[in-house]
Amino acid sequence: MKRPLTTAVVAAAALLLAACGSPQAATDGAGPIRVGIVYSQSGPLATYGAQYAEGFKAGLAYATGGSGKVGDRAVEVTYVDDVGDPVKAVSAAKDLIGKGYQVLAGSTSSGVALQVAPLAAENKVLFVSGPAATDGLTGANKYTFRSGRQSYQDVLTAKSYLGDGKKVLVFAPDSAFGKSNVAAVTAVLGGAGATVTDIAVPANATDFTPFASQIKAAAPDLVFVAWAGTTAGAMWQALDQQGVLASTKVVTGLDIRASWAGFGAGGTKLNLLAHYFDGAADNPAYQALKAAVPDGKTDLFHPDGFAAAQMIVHAVQSSPDDADKMVAALEGHSFDSVKGKLTIRAEDHALLQPMFRAKLTDATTASPAGVVSAEDATPPAAAMKG
Repeated sequence: MKRPLTTAVVAAAALLLAACGSPQAATDGAGPIRVGIVYSQSGPLATYGAQYAEGFKAGLAYATGGSGKVGDRAVEVTYVDDVGDPVKAVSAAKDLIGKGYQVLAGSTSSGVALQVAPLAAENKVLFVSGPAATDGLTGANKYTFRSGRQSYQDVLTAKSYLGDGKKVLVFAPDSAFGKSNVAAVTAVLGGAGATVTDIAVPANATDFTPFASQIKAAAPDLVFVAWAGTTAGAMWQALDQQGVLASTKVVTGLDIRASWAGFGAGGTKLNLLAHYFDGAADNPAYQALKAAVPDGKTDLFHPDGFAAAQMIVHAVQSSPDDADKMVAALEGHSFDSVKGKLTIRAEDHALLQPMFRAKLTDATTASPAGVVSAEDATPPAAAMKG
């Protein structure tokens, strides 16, 4: 009789201890609010990821008044490297969800974001994507949001450069990011009466001379170049050497500052659309970011991380443990961030925001050349998929 009694007492004590330290305690308001950032710490987009992470940390401090808390609960952030690989990203996201994380963020790559988004819907967790620009994220599902711009907003910014031209060629990688840009240019400039063609470059290409020759032979009125990653310098050199920059109007996005030298001698000839560059806007959020980043030099994807932290803090203020209430808090929410006023469109979660034009005066200096209002850069509404 003594053995069963001892076993029962031990079992009861174990249950008591388990209850005191169980994961459920975190969802009863006693533990931290856990946020998982799955992004490119390494891989081809590691520099973008680093800027996003720096921006997120600065935005979290700004949104919480330096406390790192929402109410009396600390915001505990876990950073996981997906290497820009969708398979690794999905694995990491599943692991975090399995551990009880209710908030995910950070996708640097469009291909990664498109794979993580369905997980958010399946598991009913909040997902705030990062620099990933694919239009496919807008309206992806109820639980998916974005903290950066989308390709359609880039194209709307480029629209004014078309003038009376009718032949547009999109030069982009054969990837989710590239396809999104082709679709957006076709919709916007094609919808304005232009004939749009494209050259899809293999993602692993290193020799761009044959593709530059194809552009020259096509003789377009405007070339829209959508590019990201470490091969940009080689690509621009080929376009310049083959005379593309001198023979037609080339419009492209302004990448991170470190890439500007890669434009080469033709950089000052480009018509640049900009998601962001240091000095594009000036406000309290920008000043807070500037004070937090190395050397006080903000860059292209710092605002995406900053805005993500602001969005997440606002969402968890509504209910730290209920994703549906977080979603409701974000839908229609407007807030002041680094770029200016941002608004989350309720029906499809597009992030409405101002966009910028710029010119390079040299390899290290960008000058403002105009602001495209959030209204003029508003993408068409997408049907919510789930």
